[in-house]
Amino acid sequence: MIVALIAACEIGFWVLLAAGLSARYLLRMPRLGLGLLLCEPLLEVVLLVATALDLKNGAEPNWTHGLAALYIGYTVGHGHRTVKWLDGHAAHRLGGAPKPAGPPRYGMARARHEGKVWLGTLVGAAVATVLLQLAIWYVDDPSRVTSLESWRYVAWRAAGIHGLIALSYAIWPRKAPAGESGVPLEKEEVRR
Repeated sequence: MIVALIAACEIGFWVLLAAGLSARYLLRMPRLGLGLLLCEPLLEVVLLVATALDLKNGAEPNWTHGLAALYIGYTVGHGHRTVKWLDGHAAHRLGGAPKPAGPPRYGMARARHEGKVWLGTLVGAAVATVLLQLAIWYVDDPSRVTSLESWRYVAWRAAGIHGLIALSYAIWPRKAPAGESGVPLEKEEVRR
């Protein structure tokens, strides 16, 4: 049941996102679009409540409950950035706004960008850890919570791997090819 609900929340996320952006830019109804976009966190609340009820009703804590915590953590850590990125592209393609600048491609500017993205992963791992710990306390049976404990390690392992990748951009910054500044084209054109 929890896996199906996670899939439904993921599908709902993209449906609400598409509906919100369509209302904002195609129908020219920005308030409706904003309202639809603001409904997205409700999906995580539904998943959280359903997971808690599943555990309360005596379900054996397993990988699906851990996956639900990681999904919620990822959404908290990266959801806003994802929506903002897609909103910028929808504004450009559907609303006539200028093309959004991409991330920096070279040097320490790219390393800072990767560091900010990694902070989202840290937030996601922290949220997942808190949710998992709450579930462990809620179940209150050390013999039944082994799978939930292992998901904490999954969250922090993913954050650690992502952190090493982000750090590699600072240790070995990519250099711009000769004649290229590394600044996204839109910003370069504004300077001229």
